[in-house]
Amino acid sequence: MRIVYHLGAHCTDEERLIRCLLKNRVTLAAQGILVPAPTRYRRLLRDTAVQLKGAASDAEIQTIVMEQLVEDNQASRVVLSWDSFLSFPQWVLNGQMYTFAGERIRAFTRILPQNEAEFHLALRNPATFVPALFEKQRARPYEDFIRGTYPAELRWSLVVRQILAQNPGVPLVIWCDEDTPLIWPEVLQAVSGHADGTELTDTDELLAAIMSPEGLAQLKAYLVAHPPASIQQRRRIVAAFLDKYALPERIEMNIDLPGWTAELVEEITAAYYEDVALIRQMPGVTFIAP
Repeated sequence: MRIVYHLGAHCTDEERLIRCLLKNRVTLAAQGILVPAPTRYRRLLRDTAVQLKGAASDAEIQTIVMEQLVEDNQASRVVLSWDSFLSFPQWVLNGQMYTFAGERIRAFTRILPQNEAEFHLALRNPATFVPALFEKQRARPYEDFIRGTYPAELRWSLVVRQILAQNPGVPLVIWCDEDTPLIWPEVLQAVSGHADGTELTDTDELLAAIMSPEGLAQLKAYLVAHPPASIQQRRRIVAAFLDKYALPERIEMNIDLPGWTAELVEEITAAYYEDVALIRQMPGVTFIAP
């Protein structure tokens, strides 16, 4: 059995992926893919990892956890999703992002060390990631939130390197959150592992969040009337409809943080693009790109 860990990151997925897979759990179960409700495992895994302190679990603990996770012993793949696998939101920034990500996710995988693991992670431009993360803080002053961290120096490649170093041989699938509207079907399939040709339902939540209702309705009708001949063609169609019907207030972020200028945002964004190019070349990484 393979345990699939969808790691977030924070301020990317916002639970849309797990909601979609849960709506399709019957279809996926027919293929040996189990999607437990998050309430079955998030607190359980957190408390167990704290108890083990990084050590591998014994047979008794493994049995208890598996009984909570797995209802069908015939399942070959179990999908777990939680953006706090890598860190709780208030501890994401500490000079860099997710400074203990590799160690933390290794502690989770050692709860079920006899099972293969697989990681999935969405990246987001720090120029929008940091402001979005700050919005999640509860009455915490920006000065405390950002202390010791320089936004222009944030690099996802450091997070990826430590995940790979602490978890050698574990497949790591990565994509950019900014690309998700164009690659959503591929992301869903990568995480769930469902067979080609599988028809999932209720897969439009992401597009519905950023497009006008009439635009989404026209896109869906167009795809039915003109089924794309390839993934690339579907992406071009979606991109064309987004250009026409995307809601600016849903896709554009007004950044209003102390010391943040347009020049700083441009600097952070340029560094992000360079960082993503570096990550795409890393051994052990599978990158989903438009």
